[in-house]
Amino acid sequence: MKVVFAGTPEFAAHILDQLLRAGFNITRVLTRPDRPAGRGMKDTASAVKKLALSRGLKLLQPQTLKDPALIDELNRVSPDVMVVAAYGLILPKAVLKLPRFGCINIHASLLPKWRGATPIQHALLAGDTETGISIMQMDEGLDTGPVLMQTRTRVAADDTALSLHEKLAQLGGEAIVRTLRSLELGELQPQPQQQQGASYAGKLGKAEAQINWRKDAVQVERTVRAFNPNPGAYTTLNGETLKIWKARLEEPMSGKPGEIVSVDRSGIVVACGTGAVRIEELQKAGGQRLPVREFLSGYALKTGSCFGA
Repeated sequence: MKVVFAGTPEFAAHILDQLLRAGFNITRVLTRPDRPAGRGMKDTASAVKKLALSRGLKLLQPQTLKDPALIDELNRVSPDVMVVAAYGLILPKAVLKLPRFGCINIHASLLPKWRGATPIQHALLAGDTETGISIMQMDEGLDTGPVLMQTRTRVAADDTALSLHEKLAQLGGEAIVRTLRSLELGELQPQPQQQQGASYAGKLGKAEAQINWRKDAVQVERTVRAFNPNPGAYTTLNGETLKIWKARLEEPMSGKPGEIVSVDRSGIVVACGTGAVRIEELQKAGGQRLPVREFLSGYALKTGSCFGA
């Protein structure tokens, strides 16, 4: 089976690696053009590009998939299937219909729930106890195509976006390998998605990562986990930005939202709209991520001070 792979971040690179380990013939790899990243904002290769180059795969980095030269290139390859994982570009109709088995997407949710760009973060923000991988036959809609296979996993109470990402990347790689082998044998039939229960996971950015202390403690704690590691949930204190990397629910204490009601080496207890959280790991601007006991040795915090003020 000749496979064209399209993907960009670590999630996609993990899946490409599993396809290679399973022995599939990856004839071309598509990934997004290099983008500025880091403090120096230097052009940086995607995780998929780095892996493809290390394995000697033929790499394409088109600005758009509507480029006639790209379509001609894919036609020459004549792939059996195109596997798409967090690629970042919309596939036009000409590409969707090109492979023999069409284009297949690996989506990190149990479709039709959390269609869109950020299903992992939305699952954590919503407090979902279960999520999974959907292997979907792509159409011209946004994650609306029929589903070929789903695999489920539990969302742990302490899962962050990073840990859940790693869990789902492993499941996604295993699921796509099974799917491709079953397609070769004619053993899979796509099942249309139900519209009931459909939800959308829109893009999330720095604005959404700012902690709103007026919300209840459960939502504040979910926010910390959903934006770990990127971009990091944050708050302010005396005009300075602080990132909060680890927090857990605490017994309710009297205080206004954002007020520091207790400080010791085991944590910083902050009142929320309802309930309280204990911050256990944080970072000041330009500093390192530190457990509270180390953070407090170089940063004085007093009870009565108020985050977000």
